[in-house]
Amino acid sequence: MNAADSAPNAALVARQAALTLLQAALGRRGGLDEALSAGRYLSLSPQDRGFARAVVMATLRRLGPIDRALDARLKREPPPPARDLLRLGLAQAFWLDTPAFAAVDTTVSLAPKPLRGLVNAVLRAILREGPPAESPELLAPPWLLARWRAAFGEGEALAVAARIAVEPATDLTLRDPADAAMAEAVEAEALGEGSLRLVRRGDVATWPGYDEGRWWVQDRAAALPARLLHVRPGETALDLCAAPGGKTLQLAAAGAVVTALDQSAGRLRRVTAALARTGLSAETHAVDAGAWPDAREFDAVLLDAPCTSTGTFRRHPDVLWNARPGDIPALAQVQARLLSSAAARVKAGGRLVYSVCSLEPEEGEAQVRGFLAAHPGFALDMVEAGEAGSPAASLAGEGWLRILPHHAEGGLDGFFIARLRRAKAQ
Repeated sequence: MNAADSAPNAALVARQAALTLLQAALGRRGGLDEALSAGRYLSLSPQDRGFARAVVMATLRRLGPIDRALDARLKREPPPPARDLLRLGLAQAFWLDTPAFAAVDTTVSLAPKPLRGLVNAVLRAILREGPPAESPELLAPPWLLARWRAAFGEGEALAVAARIAVEPATDLTLRDPADAAMAEAVEAEALGEGSLRLVRRGDVATWPGYDEGRWWVQDRAAALPARLLHVRPGETALDLCAAPGGKTLQLAAAGAVVTALDQSAGRLRRVTAALARTGLSAETHAVDAGAWPDAREFDAVLLDAPCTSTGTFRRHPDVLWNARPGDIPALAQVQARLLSSAAARVKAGGRLVYSVCSLEPEEGEAQVRGFLAAHPGFALDMVEAGEAGSPAASLAGEGWLRILPHHAEGGLDGFFIARLRRAKAQ
């Protein structure tokens, strides 16, 4: 990237940041989150940070249609960073209401000199044609859409893909589900079971109730696994993969004596910070959950396992473009190992909830079927329709939840959740 010959100004600073974020998002798994936490991005003004992030998210949500329009105009793949600049320019003009002339001029200014003519010509040509179609078939990577068709059927797969372009609202979980005043304070819709939904944007640390620890950000679907454990005050609970911490907070707020593990010490610090802010407590350990040497058994165990995270595309559209077919079997092996380890930590008569924020059956349904076949001491504890605020459409015939992003009005993350129970001692 070379814009040294162009004097920096506010418009270019924000767009340069957007280019850096997009390159990070498409360069590696987790790259966007890292870039959003980097000092260079955080040093920008709030307005520039907000614009840069908005441009990148609009680009990622419609990357398929954008690239199809570009491929129709490009005779060959241009040198970097031309494609990324073109993607950002089109996203601004078509979906962020940036005037066409401003989208073109700023994009061309950021391009290296030898590429400016190409960027200018391609942008102007596509802008004359109008926005590309946003049909569901174009929004998802083709290989993932093919998998969803095979798993859920044509209609459901297209309904899932259609949610990719929709910006989600923000969901909160209340520390006290009975805190009715909080919904009014943040101008939120009460979803039931202690979840709120609001359209407020900006720095959550400035919102009412944050400093008092009365809530935390957590998708409606992500709040279900902990609720389905139905922990009672004084029960022991183990959260095996705790970060970023929402489920640990739920268990602690319900009165359980909580132990939280996470392999990443850095991510675990987010959990301890959230505990401190909310005034809740849990024993924490930075350790691989599958190799934790502690021999304790618990009344309730929660394993929200590492996964491809394809169900989180509403807030993290980059996961779709970084996922690879080989990721699924590799992560399935990790999940099976962790699930077996989790089983050994459940008391006789205790319960285990397994969940993944993935839409891939190998990470959900197949895991539980394999687990039950290998662990005759466990049985499926069937979820009831609407239990814990779960969408009725998500209840599978087997008694577990297969949550698809369109199963609730306004959307929610895609999840698989199953509750298991260990046989009581004879």
